[in-house]
Amino acid sequence: MPFDRGLRLILIVVVTVAGLALEANCDEATVDPSRLTLDRIFDGTDFNAEDAPVLQWMKRRGGYTTLDAPQGNAPGRDLVWNDPATGNKEILVPAHRFTPPGDEPPLSIEGYTFSEDESKLLIFTCGKRVWRLKTRGDYWVLDISAGELKKLGGTTAPSTLMFASLSPDASRVAYVQQNNIYVQDLHDMNVTALTSDGSGHVINGTFDWVYEEELGLHRGFRWSPDGETIAYWQINTEGVREFPLVNNSNSLYPRIQMIPYPKVGERNSACRVGVVAATGGPTTWLTVPGDPREHYITQMDWAGPTPSPEIVLQQFNRLQNTNRLMIANAVSGNVQPLLTESDAAWVENSNPKLRWFDEQRQLVWLSEREGWQHAYSVARSGGKTVSITRGKFDVVSIESIDVQGEWMYYIASPDNPTRRTLHRARLNGSRTERVTPANLAGTHSYNISPDAKWAIHTFSTFEAPPVVDLVSLPEHKTVKVLVENKELKDRLAKLSLPSSEFFRVTIRDDVQLDAWAIKPPDFDPAKSYPVLFHVYGEPAGQTVLDRWGGKMQLWHMLLAQQGYVVISVDNRGTPAPRGRDWRKIIYRQVGILASADQAAAAHAILKERPGLDLQRVAVWGWSGGGSMTLNAMFRYPELYKTGISVAPVPNERLYDTIYQERYMGLPGDNAEGYRLGSPITFASQLKGHLMLIHGTGDDNCHYQGTEALIDELIAHNKQFSMLAYPNRSHGISERKNTTRHLYGLMTRFLNEKNPVNVAR
Repeated sequence: MPFDRGLRLILIVVVTVAGLALEANCDEATVDPSRLTLDRIFDGTDFNAEDAPVLQWMKRRGGYTTLDAPQGNAPGRDLVWNDPATGNKEILVPAHRFTPPGDEPPLSIEGYTFSEDESKLLIFTCGKRVWRLKTRGDYWVLDISAGELKKLGGTTAPSTLMFASLSPDASRVAYVQQNNIYVQDLHDMNVTALTSDGSGHVINGTFDWVYEEELGLHRGFRWSPDGETIAYWQINTEGVREFPLVNNSNSLYPRIQMIPYPKVGERNSACRVGVVAATGGPTTWLTVPGDPREHYITQMDWAGPTPSPEIVLQQFNRLQNTNRLMIANAVSGNVQPLLTESDAAWVENSNPKLRWFDEQRQLVWLSEREGWQHAYSVARSGGKTVSITRGKFDVVSIESIDVQGEWMYYIASPDNPTRRTLHRARLNGSRTERVTPANLAGTHSYNISPDAKWAIHTFSTFEAPPVVDLVSLPEHKTVKVLVENKELKDRLAKLSLPSSEFFRVTIRDDVQLDAWAIKPPDFDPAKSYPVLFHVYGEPAGQTVLDRWGGKMQLWHMLLAQQGYVVISVDNRGTPAPRGRDWRKIIYRQVGILASADQAAAAHAILKERPGLDLQRVAVWGWSGGGSMTLNAMFRYPELYKTGISVAPVPNERLYDTIYQERYMGLPGDNAEGYRLGSPITFASQLKGHLMLIHGTGDDNCHYQGTEALIDELIAHNKQFSMLAYPNRSHGISERKNTTRHLYGLMTRFLNEKNPVNVAR
């Protein structure tokens, strides 16, 4: 699920369980290279994966750029052009040219973009996190040929600019600062305010918490193709109830941050789109139909050159079962419908980027209208749709449109929903073919060049960490290996590795669920092993994927080395590419059907597979998986004996409007669904050992929910363990040693409550 009051009682409980952080299997001074330890995974560098190169394709010149260490010990990074055809390199900008006038050392570049003519470079540095990402910082513009480096923002405070964007002719830059949009001229550096009403409630050019978290929106403005105007979102949070985040650990008195956060059934922000001249002046608001507080504008961009400038936008209703694609006249503000997508459950927000072809007369559109998610071409004039892909498989995502070659490249999983591979289809729908070689298993992702002749290809399997290579398309020939992860592979090869397998388990009604299992290296089916189920189970993610799982997977492998069998199952309702009905069967019963599927799968696995101890069954999960863990422990107490719930939402009424209402409807129309879907409803049925873990600074799944659950458990005299991590967010990763401490805590709890060795 993409989810403080400090009570004296909670503090007592925290102190009581804090000792659990010292895990039973303490790391030894002499490390056995065949064994995993918590220190090796979370403190050392033994199992760190190599970083993939940060690169950008160049549209005009071709090839791609990277930031490379300069020769010798010189500080900074060179900006280097790479020719994929020949392997030649050229330093476009040496590191010393990134040094501000009269300053040392060169800028620490956190991101960069080229102007359309590739003569200028927009540089992001000194980034500060806003919610999940570093989206606030400083911006500089470098004139590549002249070598002139200029800082944007005038006299504004450091690290306060957001989402800077060069104009099409590279003469100006637009950015957001304190909820207003500004344009700065790169010749005289004069700054023009395009909006002035930005405030604590009015947000211009960016988004509030719920739009960013649940719709993935960040930069909320778009330059017109001619650079004369800017279209932008405006969010008004007035009337949205605020949620306090209480920081008790950084100062003498608590600091309180108030966040407009619309919980289920509560008032939403209002959203509208306007167009303003890049030189300033009044805004023309698009006349989008419907109450702006009962609809979401999830996409907006310019539709390309026409006799009259046009903007294309998508509008969802609050229930998110209708998506209207509209075309607006940017001068008059008039809006005309182009296409309407509807569903009895919800419509997926599958088109966050609209891709045009046929000289902007057609766009590519993903839809589940025929039971599987497929690609269609939509005529800009009239909205007529034509199938591009067909068959009993889902198009997971569109990766690129090769306009010249008339191909669409896309990710799909026609044969195995636990994998992802690249395919392509003719834009007229006449032909499809697989691009990823058939002998390559696992999960594959691609960063495809603008001309669709090259791609940066990243692939991994459940047992092998990522490899990144440069491939030519469509033949998929490896030209250069960029990241091999050889050191990590060598260390993995020295381990006494657990065995792993993917399989399917049949539950009621002959439904088959995908699953994986990690077993101890010396697994003997004649013996008896404790079991740990790793769960998620909500519509926002899968756990059963044939890809490298990083340090969480290494932790599962550590547990397997200790003697645990670790298993994960994807229930119905997860976003597996198994068709619309598979995904949407969960509608209005989140927490209900999924936990039933998980329990049915656990019963079947424990019955069918020898060596698994029915009396030592544990479950754990994070976020939505934390909620699923609670549902497992409370609804099926005879099955699950031990559980670790991290950052859960015990009561679905406490989560945000966009996510929860999408899958559950409005609480007034589905009150019983919300009650039965919330694990807190069944807290009185707890029988086993439960550990609750939550960050008190979680802006997503609020600590409030865990406090409410604590009260309910106390009311029913249910004993449990818990640890609140002060001022940590949803990822519980801030501050020194937090991640190591967390996994040490969970390991110790499992060792104590679901032990490997038991007396018989």
